[in-house]
Amino acid sequence: MAKSSLLNILNGLSEAVFLIGENREILLTNPQAAEIFGKGLEGQNIVRAIRHPDCLKATEEALAGAKISTAVIVLERPVPTTYQVRAAHLPQEDIFGARAVLSLADISHVREAEQMRSDFVANVSHELRSPLTALSGFIETLQGPAKDDKAAHERFLHLMEHEALRMNRLIGDLLSLSKVEVNERVRPTGTADVVSIIQRVITTLSSQAEEDQKTVVFHHPEKVASIPGDEDEILQVFQNLIENAIKYGAPETDVTVTIDQVDGKSGVRGPALSIAVQDRGPGIPAEHIPRLTERFYRVDDSRSRDVGGTGLGLAIVKHIVNRHRGRLMITSGREVGSIFTVLLPLNTTAS
Repeated sequence: MAKSSLLNILNGLSEAVFLIGENREILLTNPQAAEIFGKGLEGQNIVRAIRHPDCLKATEEALAGAKISTAVIVLERPVPTTYQVRAAHLPQEDIFGARAVLSLADISHVREAEQMRSDFVANVSHELRSPLTALSGFIETLQGPAKDDKAAHERFLHLMEHEALRMNRLIGDLLSLSKVEVNERVRPTGTADVVSIIQRVITTLSSQAEEDQKTVVFHHPEKVASIPGDEDEILQVFQNLIENAIKYGAPETDVTVTIDQVDGKSGVRGPALSIAVQDRGPGIPAEHIPRLTERFYRVDDSRSRDVGGTGLGLAIVKHIVNRHRGRLMITSGREVGSIFTVLLPLNTTAS
C-alpha cells in the first residue's frame, strides 16, 4: 500500500493511531495522535510518547505476536482522560517495517456516563432508604412499646404520613425526570399561554404562600404572545420555581414573577419571553450555583428535606427548558435573594 493511501486511511480515523516497528520505534502517526501527544514523534520510542505501563505492556504483547491486546488507561494531560487502548500484531512486515498498530480511543464520556448512572442509583437508593427506615421504626414502635398508647399512635401516624408523602414526591419526580430526559431532543408541537399558566400556579400555591407569610406578585405586559411549547411541562417549570421561591424566601416578603419580551438575549436567537422568579431569601453562595441543576444536588441537605425537597426539581426544570430550546439563568446575592430567569423562544426556529 502506498504511504499516501495509508495516510488517507489513518487521517479518517477518530482514534489516535501509531504504527510501531519491531524495536518499539514510532514509524507513522495520524493527526489525532499528533494533536494529543505532540508532533515529530516518528523515529522515537513509543515510551517517549505514552508513559503508561499498561499501554506499553499491550504494545509489547502485540509486537511479540498477540493478535489483539487491550487496556484501559487514564492519562493526566492536561485534564484526566480515559482511553481504550488496542494493540494489534501485524504478521508480515510491510514497506514501513511496521510490526504492530496501536490505537487510543477517548472513552471518557462513556466512563462519565457510567459513573453518573452509578451515582444516580446510589442517590435514589439513599433517598428511598431514609423514609423506609423511618417507617419501619415507627411500625416497630407501634407494635411494641407504644401498642396501647393512643397519643403515640396519633404522633407516629402523622410522622408516617409525612414519610410516605416524601416517598411519593420522590417517585413522582423520578418519573417526571425520566420522561423529560427521553423527550428532551424532541421539540414540543403545541402552544402554551405562559400568563395563564403562571396565574394557575399562583392560585394553586396561594394557601402555601399564606402559611409561609409570603405574597406572590405577578408583573406582565397587557398582551403576551403564546409560545410554542408543552403546556403541562411549562406549568411544571413554574410550579417548581415559584414553590421553591415560597419555601426559601424570608418570612413576610414578596415572591415576584416578572414577564418581559426580549430579543437577542444570550443563548436564545430571536424574540423570546423572559420570565424571572425572584425571592427575598438569604441567597445562594456563588460556588453552588453551577451545580444547582444536578440531580440530587442540595445547597443545604437538612433544610431541603425539611421543606419537602427531593433534589430533582431544578434538574426537571433544566431538561424542560432545554426541550423548549430555551435557557435557564440563575443569579443570587445576599441583598436581592435569588432570581431564576427562564428564556423561552417565541418562534420554533430559535435555539
